[in-house]
Amino acid sequence: MRLINVRTGELGEVFPEQAPPYAILSHVWDGVNEVTFQEWARRDTDEAVRRKSGYQKIAGACQQAINDDLEWLWCDTNCIDKTSSAELSEAINSMFAWYRNSQLCYAYLDDVDIRSTRATRSSGSTAGGSKKNVEDNGPASVDIEDVHPLLAKSRWFTRGWTLQELLAPSREVFFARDWTALGDRNQLSRSISDITRIHIGALRDRETIWQYSVAQRMSWAANRQTTQEEDMAYCLLGIFKIHMPLLYGEGIASFQRLQRAIIKLSDDQSILAWGVDDAAAEPSEDDQLVHGSAKVT
Repeated sequence: MRLINVRTGELGEVFPEQAPPYAILSHVWDGVNEVTFQEWARRDTDEAVRRKSGYQKIAGACQQAINDDLEWLWCDTNCIDKTSSAELSEAINSMFAWYRNSQLCYAYLDDVDIRSTRATRSSGSTAGGSKKNVEDNGPASVDIEDVHPLLAKSRWFTRGWTLQELLAPSREVFFARDWTALGDRNQLSRSISDITRIHIGALRDRETIWQYSVAQRMSWAANRQTTQEEDMAYCLLGIFKIHMPLLYGEGIASFQRLQRAIIKLSDDQSILAWGVDDAAAEPSEDDQLVHGSAKVT
Protein backbone atom coordinates (compact mmCIF):
# COMPACT_ATOMS: atom_id res chain seq x y z
CA MET A 1 0.00 0.00 0.00
CA ARG A 2 1.01 3.61 -0.51
CA LEU A 3 0.90 6.23 2.24
CA ILE A 4 1.21 10.00 2.04
CA ASN A 5 3.88 11.66 4.14
CA VAL A 6 1.68 14.37 5.65
CA ARG A 7 4.55 16.88 5.91
CA THR A 8 6.09 16.49 2.46
CA GLY A 9 3.22 15.06 0.42
CA GLU A 10 5.48 12.34 -0.96
CA LEU A 11 4.05 8.85 -1.41
CA GLY A 12 5.82 5.93 0.22
CA GLU A 13 5.18 2.22 -0.41
CA VAL A 14 4.97 -0.17 2.54
CA PHE A 15 3.84 -3.71 3.20
CA PRO A 16 0.49 -3.40 5.03
CA GLU A 17 1.66 -5.60 7.90
CA GLN A 18 4.67 -3.29 8.38
CA ALA A 19 2.84 0.01 7.95
CA PRO A 20 3.62 2.79 10.43
CA PRO A 21 0.71 4.35 12.36
CA TYR A 22 -1.46 6.18 9.84
CA ALA A 23 -4.68 8.13 9.50
CA ILE A 24 -7.14 7.25 6.75
CA LEU A 25 -9.60 9.45 4.88
CA SER A 26 -13.23 8.54 4.22
CA HIS A 27 -15.10 10.81 1.84
CA VAL A 28 -17.54 10.96 -1.07
CA TRP A 29 -15.92 11.26 -4.46
CA ASP A 30 -16.54 14.38 -6.52
CA GLY A 31 -15.77 13.19 -10.04
CA VAL A 32 -13.12 15.10 -11.97
CA ASN A 33 -12.45 17.31 -8.95
CA GLU A 34 -10.59 14.44 -7.27
CA VAL A 35 -6.82 14.07 -7.65
CA THR A 36 -5.58 10.85 -9.23
CA PHE A 37 -2.31 9.04 -8.54
CA GLN A 38 -0.84 10.48 -11.74
CA GLU A 39 -2.01 14.02 -10.96
CA TRP A 40 -0.62 13.89 -7.43
CA ALA A 41 2.82 13.15 -8.88
CA ARG A 42 2.82 16.52 -10.66
CA ARG A 43 1.15 18.56 -7.93
CA ASP A 44 4.22 20.75 -7.43
CA THR A 45 4.38 21.81 -11.07
CA ASP A 46 0.72 21.80 -12.10
CA GLU A 47 -1.33 24.61 -10.62
CA ALA A 48 -4.53 23.10 -12.02
CA VAL A 49 -4.03 20.09 -9.73
CA ARG A 50 -3.58 22.30 -6.68
CA ARG A 51 -6.77 24.19 -7.52
CA LYS A 52 -8.88 21.04 -7.39
CA SER A 53 -11.18 20.64 -4.40
CA GLY A 54 -9.85 17.10 -4.07
CA TYR A 55 -6.35 18.45 -3.53
CA GLN A 56 -7.58 20.80 -0.82
CA LYS A 57 -9.41 17.90 0.81
CA ILE A 58 -6.25 15.81 1.00
CA ALA A 59 -4.26 18.81 2.24
CA GLY A 60 -6.84 19.32 5.00
CA ALA A 61 -6.60 15.66 6.00
CA CYS A 62 -2.80 15.91 6.10
CA GLN A 63 -3.02 18.92 8.39
CA GLN A 64 -5.46 17.10 10.65
CA ALA A 65 -3.07 14.14 10.82
CA ILE A 66 -0.27 16.52 11.84
CA ASN A 67 -2.56 17.87 14.56
CA ASP A 68 -3.08 14.28 15.73
CA ASP A 69 0.67 13.54 15.77
CA LEU A 70 0.47 11.12 12.86
CA GLU A 71 3.03 11.16 10.05
CA TRP A 72 1.16 9.20 7.40
CA LEU A 73 -2.21 9.29 5.65
CA TRP A 74 -4.00 7.00 3.21
CA CYS A 75 -6.54 8.31 0.69
CA ASP A 76 -8.15 6.20 -2.02
CA THR A 77 -8.03 8.82 -4.76
CA ASN A 78 -4.28 9.37 -5.00
CA CYS A 79 -2.79 6.34 -3.22
CA ILE A 80 -4.11 3.81 -5.77
CA ASP A 81 -2.98 3.72 -9.39
CA LYS A 82 -6.34 2.97 -10.94
CA THR A 83 -4.84 2.53 -14.40
CA SER A 84 -3.60 -0.85 -13.12
CA SER A 85 -6.48 -3.31 -12.86
CA ALA A 86 -4.34 -5.65 -10.74
CA GLU A 87 -3.51 -2.91 -8.25
CA LEU A 88 -7.13 -1.75 -8.10
CA SER A 89 -8.36 -5.29 -7.44
CA GLU A 90 -5.81 -5.83 -4.68
CA ALA A 91 -6.69 -2.48 -3.09
CA ILE A 92 -10.45 -3.09 -3.10
CA ASN A 93 -10.02 -6.55 -1.60
CA SER A 94 -7.70 -5.11 1.07
CA MET A 95 -9.57 -1.89 1.79
CA PHE A 96 -11.58 -3.10 4.79
CA ALA A 97 -8.33 -4.24 6.45
CA TRP A 98 -6.65 -0.93 5.66
CA TYR A 99 -9.45 1.00 7.35
CA ARG A 100 -9.51 -1.47 10.22
CA ASN A 101 -5.77 -1.15 10.84
CA SER A 102 -5.69 2.65 10.77
CA GLN A 103 -5.04 4.61 13.93
CA LEU A 104 -7.74 7.13 13.12
CA CYS A 105 -10.29 7.60 10.35
CA TYR A 106 -11.40 11.05 9.21
CA ALA A 107 -14.96 10.98 7.83
CA TYR A 108 -15.03 14.17 5.79
CA LEU A 109 -18.55 15.45 5.04
CA ASP A 110 -18.02 18.06 2.35
CA ASP A 111 -21.74 18.85 2.17
CA VAL A 112 -21.98 19.81 5.85
CA ASP A 113 -21.52 23.55 6.33
CA ILE A 114 -21.21 24.20 10.04
CA ARG A 115 -20.76 27.94 9.52
CA SER A 116 -24.35 28.43 8.36
CA THR A 117 -25.57 26.41 11.34
CA ARG A 118 -23.56 28.56 13.72
CA ALA A 119 -24.87 31.73 12.11
CA THR A 120 -28.46 30.55 12.50
CA ARG A 121 -27.87 29.50 16.10
CA SER A 122 -26.16 32.79 16.90
CA SER A 123 -28.99 34.87 15.47
CA GLY A 124 -31.53 32.91 17.50
CA SER A 125 -29.59 32.66 20.74
CA THR A 126 -30.73 34.09 24.04
CA ALA A 127 -29.03 34.95 27.31
CA GLY A 128 -30.06 31.63 28.79
CA GLY A 129 -26.61 30.08 28.55
CA SER A 130 -24.77 27.80 26.17
CA LYS A 131 -26.06 24.49 24.88
CA LYS A 132 -24.54 21.15 25.80
CA ASN A 133 -21.66 19.92 23.64
CA VAL A 134 -21.56 16.38 22.23
CA GLU A 135 -19.05 15.53 24.93
CA ASP A 136 -17.07 17.98 27.00
CA ASN A 137 -13.76 16.17 26.54
CA GLY A 138 -14.35 14.86 23.03
CA PRO A 139 -13.33 16.16 19.60
CA ALA A 140 -16.64 17.80 18.80
CA SER A 141 -16.84 21.57 18.70
CA VAL A 142 -20.53 21.95 17.85
CA ASP A 143 -23.66 21.50 19.94
CA ILE A 144 -25.26 18.09 20.16
CA GLU A 145 -28.69 19.22 18.96
CA ASP A 146 -27.09 20.65 15.82
CA VAL A 147 -25.31 17.48 14.78
CA HIS A 148 -28.12 15.05 13.91
CA PRO A 149 -29.81 17.14 11.20
CA LEU A 150 -26.40 17.87 9.69
CA LEU A 151 -25.52 14.19 9.49
CA ALA A 152 -28.94 13.17 8.22
CA LYS A 153 -28.59 15.35 5.12
CA SER A 154 -25.08 14.22 4.19
CA ARG A 155 -24.46 12.12 1.08
CA TRP A 156 -21.80 10.24 3.04
CA PHE A 157 -24.50 8.05 4.59
CA THR A 158 -25.98 7.12 1.20
CA ARG A 159 -22.89 5.73 -0.54
CA GLY A 160 -21.97 2.07 -0.73
CA TRP A 161 -18.24 2.44 -0.07
CA THR A 162 -18.68 4.46 3.10
CA LEU A 163 -20.44 1.55 4.83
CA GLN A 164 -17.21 -0.35 5.47
CA GLU A 165 -15.51 2.96 6.19
CA LEU A 166 -18.06 3.48 8.97
CA LEU A 167 -17.71 0.02 10.50
CA ALA A 168 -14.06 -0.96 10.13
CA PRO A 169 -11.94 1.75 11.86
CA SER A 170 -11.06 1.52 15.53
CA ARG A 171 -11.75 5.25 15.90
CA GLU A 172 -13.53 7.58 13.51
CA VAL A 173 -14.09 11.32 13.77
CA PHE A 174 -16.58 13.19 11.59
CA PHE A 175 -15.68 16.57 10.12
CA ALA A 176 -17.63 19.32 8.41
CA ARG A 177 -16.50 21.02 5.19
CA ASP A 178 -14.21 23.43 7.05
CA TRP A 179 -12.70 20.59 9.12
CA THR A 180 -14.69 21.44 12.23
CA ALA A 181 -14.98 18.26 14.30
CA LEU A 182 -18.58 17.10 14.69
CA GLY A 183 -17.82 14.22 17.06
CA ASP A 184 -16.55 10.67 16.89
CA ARG A 185 -18.49 7.53 16.02
CA ASN A 186 -19.15 6.56 19.63
CA GLN A 187 -20.40 10.02 20.56
CA LEU A 188 -22.68 10.15 17.52
CA SER A 189 -23.71 6.48 17.55
CA ARG A 190 -27.38 7.11 18.35
CA SER A 191 -27.77 9.62 15.53
CA ILE A 192 -25.85 7.40 13.11
CA SER A 193 -27.98 4.40 14.07
CA ASP A 194 -31.16 6.39 13.42
CA ILE A 195 -29.87 7.47 10.01
CA THR A 196 -28.39 4.17 8.84
CA ARG A 197 -30.61 1.62 10.64
CA ILE A 198 -27.42 -0.09 11.81
CA HIS A 199 -27.75 -1.42 15.34
CA ILE A 200 -25.99 0.83 17.82
CA GLY A 201 -23.99 -2.11 19.15
CA ALA A 202 -22.20 -2.54 15.81
CA LEU A 203 -21.28 1.14 15.85
CA ARG A 204 -19.94 1.11 19.39
CA ASP A 205 -18.03 -2.17 19.17
CA ARG A 206 -16.71 -3.10 15.75
CA GLU A 207 -15.89 -6.63 16.93
CA THR A 208 -19.62 -7.43 17.09
CA ILE A 209 -20.36 -6.88 13.40
CA TRP A 210 -19.47 -10.50 12.61
CA GLN A 211 -22.16 -11.67 15.05
CA TYR A 212 -24.97 -10.08 13.08
CA SER A 213 -26.67 -12.35 10.58
CA VAL A 214 -25.73 -12.22 6.92
CA ALA A 215 -29.15 -10.79 6.07
CA GLN A 216 -28.79 -8.05 8.65
CA ARG A 217 -25.35 -7.06 7.44
CA MET A 218 -26.69 -7.06 3.90
CA SER A 219 -29.55 -4.80 5.00
CA TRP A 220 -27.03 -2.20 6.16
CA ALA A 221 -26.36 -1.56 2.47
CA ALA A 222 -30.04 -0.94 1.73
CA ASN A 223 -30.69 2.49 0.23
CA ARG A 224 -26.99 3.01 -0.49
CA GLN A 225 -25.73 3.57 -4.00
CA THR A 226 -22.53 3.21 -6.00
CA THR A 227 -21.64 4.81 -9.31
CA GLN A 228 -20.88 1.47 -10.95
CA GLU A 229 -23.32 -1.40 -10.52
CA GLU A 230 -20.61 -3.92 -9.69
CA ASP A 231 -19.33 -1.81 -6.81
CA MET A 232 -22.52 -2.49 -4.86
CA ALA A 233 -21.16 -6.01 -4.39
CA TYR A 234 -17.46 -5.14 -4.21
CA CYS A 235 -17.98 -2.59 -1.42
CA LEU A 236 -19.35 -5.40 0.79
CA LEU A 237 -16.40 -7.79 0.45
CA GLY A 238 -14.75 -6.87 3.74
CA ILE A 239 -17.98 -6.89 5.72
CA PHE A 240 -18.39 -10.57 4.78
CA LYS A 241 -14.66 -11.44 4.85
CA ILE A 242 -14.78 -12.32 1.16
CA HIS A 243 -11.91 -12.06 -1.32
CA MET A 244 -12.82 -12.32 -4.99
CA PRO A 245 -11.57 -10.97 -8.34
CA LEU A 246 -13.15 -7.84 -9.76
CA LEU A 247 -14.84 -8.08 -13.15
CA TYR A 248 -16.12 -4.65 -14.13
CA GLY A 249 -18.75 -5.05 -16.81
CA GLU A 250 -20.34 -8.15 -15.26
CA GLY A 251 -23.26 -6.16 -13.85
CA ILE A 252 -25.64 -8.03 -11.55
CA ALA A 253 -23.45 -11.13 -11.73
CA SER A 254 -21.11 -9.48 -9.23
CA PHE A 255 -23.78 -9.66 -6.54
CA GLN A 256 -24.57 -13.27 -7.42
CA ARG A 257 -20.87 -14.16 -7.13
CA LEU A 258 -20.78 -12.46 -3.74
CA GLN A 259 -23.78 -14.49 -2.57
CA ARG A 260 -22.18 -17.76 -3.69
CA ALA A 261 -18.94 -16.86 -1.92
CA ILE A 262 -20.83 -16.08 1.30
CA ILE A 263 -22.70 -19.39 1.13
CA LYS A 264 -19.40 -21.28 0.79
CA LEU A 265 -18.02 -19.66 3.95
CA SER A 266 -21.12 -19.52 6.16
CA ASP A 267 -23.89 -21.82 7.28
CA ASP A 268 -26.10 -18.78 7.90
CA GLN A 269 -29.12 -19.46 5.69
CA SER A 270 -30.47 -15.91 5.95
CA ILE A 271 -28.54 -15.04 2.76
CA LEU A 272 -30.94 -17.25 0.78
CA ALA A 273 -33.78 -14.85 1.50
CA TRP A 274 -31.83 -11.88 0.17
CA GLY A 275 -31.81 -10.98 -3.50
CA VAL A 276 -30.44 -8.03 -5.37
CA ASP A 277 -34.01 -6.77 -5.79
CA ASP A 278 -34.60 -6.86 -2.03
CA ALA A 279 -32.42 -3.87 -1.24
CA ALA A 280 -35.27 -1.99 0.41
CA ALA A 281 -36.22 -4.87 2.70
CA GLU A 282 -34.88 -5.36 6.19
CA PRO A 283 -34.97 -8.51 8.35
CA SER A 284 -36.99 -8.67 11.51
CA GLU A 285 -35.59 -7.76 14.92
CA ASP A 286 -35.28 -11.48 15.73
CA ASP A 287 -33.10 -12.10 12.68
CA GLN A 288 -30.64 -9.29 13.35
CA LEU A 289 -28.10 -11.42 15.16
CA VAL A 290 -26.90 -14.95 14.75
CA HIS A 291 -26.07 -14.88 18.47
CA GLY A 292 -28.71 -12.89 20.29
CA SER A 293 -26.50 -12.49 23.35
CA ALA A 294 -24.29 -10.13 21.38
CA LYS A 295 -26.98 -7.49 21.05
CA VAL A 296 -26.01 -4.18 22.64
CA THR A 297 -28.59 -1.60 23.64
